[in-house]
Amino acid sequence: MKLSHIPSALLVAATFSLSPAYAGEIQVKDGQTVGFLGDSITAAGALPGGYCNLLIQALKAEGITAKPIYKGIGGHKSNQMLKRVDKDILQHEPDWMTLSCGVNDVWHGKNGVNLEDYKKNMTAIVDKAQAAGAKVLILTSTMIKEDQSGDLNQKLIPYNNFLRELAKEKKCLLADLNADMQEALKTAPADRPKGKKLTGDGVHMNPHGNVMMARGVAKALGFSDGQLAKIVKR
Repeated sequence: MKLSHIPSALLVAATFSLSPAYAGEIQVKDGQTVGFLGDSITAAGALPGGYCNLLIQALKAEGITAKPIYKGIGGHKSNQMLKRVDKDILQHEPDWMTLSCGVNDVWHGKNGVNLEDYKKNMTAIVDKAQAAGAKVLILTSTMIKEDQSGDLNQKLIPYNNFLRELAKEKKCLLADLNADMQEALKTAPADRPKGKKLTGDGVHMNPHGNVMMARGVAKALGFSDGQLAKIVKR
């Protein structure tokens, strides 16, 4: 069938659904710059063994040297990230930006960010990045404590649902780390401490959690299963 005979809406949907799934065709190219915008999970992710660092090392192992811009700040929420995205990330003219935000918006309760404001802030961040020429990879928020039935994780559901919708609307890549984390907890070895199977304190990643996050981001960028298997604790 000729492309001209396919409804435009279907072409858009097909393009989005295929773009993050080019197994073995990694979307980040040699010499490109990757900005990591986030909170304390991302700040820790820049350390050796952290998910951001593991991703950069995984790219290097595939012959891709990427320049990282690590901009995770502890406690930050969507409103704060919106205020600093230009200075911290976009002024460096990155080719890519990963966006990890939502845990603190929910976890901080009355000092957090309500869903409607969160939607506005996150949409504005993506719009700014795309207007600056950066490709955006959205990360769904990881869990708040390792119990999906908990009140905070239940409150987080609509925030993550919005991120999935935003990725589709803005044609961003999506790393569904919340879903990955829930699945990983089901198969985590029984000898890992309860409540700390993927985290050190229920929120911030331990080495296993950092590998889980790095693999989720790498998968969204097109790493094959074999390439993902090389990402291990360091």
